[in-house]
Amino acid sequence: MRTLRIALSALALGAVMFAAPAWSQSKGLIGIAMPTKSSARWISDGNSMVEQFKAAGYETDLQYAEDDIPNQLAQVENMITKGVNVLVIAAIDGTTLSNALANAAAANIKVIAYDRLIRDSGDVDYYATFDNFKVGVQQAETLVDGLKERFGDVKPWNVELFGGSPDDNNAFFFYNGAMSVIQPLIDDGSIVIRSGQMGMDKVGTLRWDGAVAQARMDNLLSANYTDARVHGVLSPYDGLSIGIISSLKGVGYGSGDLTMPIVTGQDAEIPSVKAILRGDQYSTIFKDTRELARVTVGMVDALLKGGQPEINDTKTYDNGVKVVPSYLLEPLKVTASNWKEVLVGSGYYKAEEIE
Repeated sequence: MRTLRIALSALALGAVMFAAPAWSQSKGLIGIAMPTKSSARWISDGNSMVEQFKAAGYETDLQYAEDDIPNQLAQVENMITKGVNVLVIAAIDGTTLSNALANAAAANIKVIAYDRLIRDSGDVDYYATFDNFKVGVQQAETLVDGLKERFGDVKPWNVELFGGSPDDNNAFFFYNGAMSVIQPLIDDGSIVIRSGQMGMDKVGTLRWDGAVAQARMDNLLSANYTDARVHGVLSPYDGLSIGIISSLKGVGYGSGDLTMPIVTGQDAEIPSVKAILRGDQYSTIFKDTRELARVTVGMVDALLKGGQPEINDTKTYDNGVKVVPSYLLEPLKVTASNWKEVLVGSGYYKAEEIE
């Protein structure tokens, strides 16, 4: 019996010694809180981060909250309890995480806001995102390009405006960027907003919900376009664009003598790229989530090595408590003329996924 106990002890010790090198290979555990799987874009973000963190030697805990704020709060708190080394958070509502982040700071857990700024907290260490004001500028530029191309001889152009979710800080940057292009054209009479609905308090779309956008477009058409035609719609996101297009096509646009209006978008989601090729949607904005993941992994790696993450903006993103040091990536316009070069040429999609 004594011999058996010695043999079992040796076996157990050997198992521990064998397991130890595998455990020591991990540089740390990274908590990744994503808002929802309802958008292909966020699925891509999550997959890219898990893949790149793994390649860099980190373990990950990836959670999706399905646009439920209490669910995301619970997920973040659970990650803190698990003892993650860093939190990467794409917030559903950027104003609801202050208490959770205070708990993270008390546990010496660094926090990186991912794509969406976390507001009203001094415990946000860094922010990785795209140049969101420029996204809005590019959306408006493609809107105007399309209006000139499709309705150049018809002025003023009748345009309606849609904004993103009012609880997403990015939505205001998108809208303000777009209006920096559109407002001068309103002022000189080139563009008319027939509904009169302007400003994020009137045009915002809670949770970026395509069904809400479709219902609002239905109302805009019935109230303002029974004896006029809409020429363009500023849409800040592909998921809204699909709903807006459904509304337009439902009253006959894109058939007969009702020319399809110019509809913009963002995120280069496959259904919208296909819609661009059909002529239903005019443009989208491509934000390469692989690059955003790369920047985020680099930030985490620098933090956990005791270094300073690379940043390129220290002025733009004031979250109400502090200006959060940020890294801004470049967005790219996508239309029917360059989709293959931008999306397939970069390896983001395969041609057969679109065509």
